[in-house]
Amino acid sequence: MSNDEGTLKGRIEAILYVAGEAVSLRDLARALQTGEDEVRKAVSGLKDEYDYEQRGFLLKRFNDKVQLATRPLYASDVVRMLQPVQQQSLSQAAMETLAVVAYRQPVTRAEVEQVRGVKCDYSLQSLISKGLIREAGRKDTIGRPILFCTTDEFLSHFGLEGLEDLPPMPEPPDENRKEQSETEI
Repeated sequence: MSNDEGTLKGRIEAILYVAGEAVSLRDLARALQTGEDEVRKAVSGLKDEYDYEQRGFLLKRFNDKVQLATRPLYASDVVRMLQPVQQQSLSQAAMETLAVVAYRQPVTRAEVEQVRGVKCDYSLQSLISKGLIREAGRKDTIGRPILFCTTDEFLSHFGLEGLEDLPPMPEPPDENRKEQSETEI
């Protein structure tokens, strides 16, 4: 690489800045005509530099993709400047539905409803429209129901690199322990 081409980190920054959305490490390596390991090391270096310097942006990594994003520390300043339309937050029903999909994926609507105990058509459609879940095929059973799973946008939104970064599922209440404690009282 000649000096006219800049540094690998600078070239990665330029691509991520212009792309605006997540880019796979493989696509970066191909565009930069270098190996994925070199790109991975450069991205790791950029992430460390941005974090150390508390830059206005950070590098988000999820699955095998990277994206430049605004550092949450400075979000209120950006909001004041741009005064965007109020962001829609997820309802409690949508959050519960999303949790079931995230932990049990791929999962059908009926399976989500069985866990939640209520209908969830609206929540599923809302999560699809927000890009947090997607259809992942059909279950090989009677009626061939649609299977749902989370998306890269889900990982990005919640700051996860992969599904393995989800917090552990809370333990369900132990009915025997509950009955035992009630008899002791």
